Amino acid sequence: MTDPTGPGRPDAVPPMNTIPDGQRVPPPRRPAPPRPQPIRTVDDLPIGVIVALGAVILVVLAVLLKSTVPAVFDWFGRQDWHQLTQWLQTIDQPVRDYLAAHTVGLPLTATTAYVLWQCIGLGSLGLGFLTGAVGARLTWIAYGAATTVMVWSQAPAAGRAVATGLTVLAWTAASTLALRGLSLRPVIR
Repeated sequence: MTDPTGPGRPDAVPPMNTIPDGQRVPPPRRPAPPRPQPIRTVDDLPIGVIVALGAVILVVLAVLLKSTVPAVFDWFGRQDWHQLTQWLQTIDQPVRDYLAAHTVGLPLTATTAYVLWQCIGLGSLGLGFLTGAVGARLTWIAYGAATTVMVWSQAPAAGRAVATGLTVLAWTAASTLALRGLSLRPVIR
């Protein structure tokens, strides 16, 4: 046998010692430079500056209100709101006619049914917007579907499609409020 350390042979490589992961120590980190402290209005500004700033803000608000409020009221007065009332009447009148025709013989009058229809619509819209409750949202969907059916069945034949289309548009526009935050994506936990 030949000598492993003989002439022409390099020295034997010693076995490699490894450190277990639990005993490894990361190199020391340099501390981050200190961050500047944010300005705290109450602590850092003199009281005179705070009072002067408040006075300037109040004057600016007063000037804005003095100039914009009359302009807004003037704009409202000059608008022709007839188109909006016609749109609402296109939806409202067939609903009234439907309720009048279908409450005959019931202890509930057509006027009471109409008020209930309005209250349920506004309540489900408000509760769906404010709470996001499933029951309120389902009620809003059923309310819109029932309103669409009532308009379809009682609108004049010549304008039935237009009246129903306007009803669906009004309902879907209001649904952006009632169904806000609703997602069809499944929640995976």
